[in-house]
Amino acid sequence: MDPTLLAWLRAQLGVTTDEQDLAARYTRLGRARAVAAEVLAERRAALLADPLRMTVDGVVTIDQSQNLVGLERQLAGLAELIAPDDPTAGEASVDLVTAPLIPYGRGR
Repeated sequence: MDPTLLAWLRAQLGVTTDEQDLAARYTRLGRARAVAAEVLAERRAALLADPLRMTVDGVVTIDQSQNLVGLERQLAGLAELIAPDDPTAGEASVDLVTAPLIPYGRGR
């Protein structure tokens, strides 16, 4: 993974995200946007696994619901961002496969 991709991923996910983890995910998934989406989805799942709001009367209230809203907004906005490894306009995507068409004669 090149430094431009790493910088973009860190801008999306925070500078404390493990570089080796990001590199392993990028090798497996092949796209920076897919890596960011997977990490954000895992963070969302971790928030949902625990109670979003907890109150100890008169002592403390912990509310994680806005963190969840922020993660969901970030996941939704990920589609609008341009990742460094996105194909440019007119450039073929890595996922695009072309094959030549061979005429097939109709015989009688």
